[in-house]
Amino acid sequence: MPDTSPKPTRFQRFLAYRWLYVCALAVFALDQISKAWIARLMPLGTYGSPGHIEVIPGFFNLVHVGNTGAAWSILTGRSTILALLAVAALVAIFLLRRAIGLRRLSTQIAFGLLCGGIVGNLVDRIARGHVVDFLDFHFGNYTYPAFNIADSGICVGVVMYVLITFFTRTPDSPSR
Repeated sequence: MPDTSPKPTRFQRFLAYRWLYVCALAVFALDQISKAWIARLMPLGTYGSPGHIEVIPGFFNLVHVGNTGAAWSILTGRSTILALLAVAALVAIFLLRRAIGLRRLSTQIAFGLLCGGIVGNLVDRIARGHVVDFLDFHFGNYTYPAFNIADSGICVGVVMYVLITFFTRTPDSPSR
């Protein structure tokens, strides 16, 4: 028997992914606002030098650095390649939206965080030629690389999706 139900409108299809858009927009806005605030607050290059702000002595500082690489400065100086990878990731997410289960609320939140972070750092790479990092944490003798809100969205989104994938049973998966 053929399916006679009406096809969803373009607006209905858009609304089906509303939580992805809300989360992505929230991460992107917080990221860009925080980076603009840091850029106004202190000059570029305050990591480990005068001009940084010690928020919690020996643990947390606000700094202003420009990162032309990815996490832990991987691919430093390769902003163009990283920008192209970001665009490719966004396109892949769009094309694979059904396969990754983007209709589920939890998956939309995870990918909203991820996409908002990707776009936040992509805008920096295009507008500034580097990503603005400003959150600087120290754990004893270990100094965690400076990062930003977009990086946090990316990491939390990826971890959420891995957990969702691991703990969500599909009709084809064997019972645990």
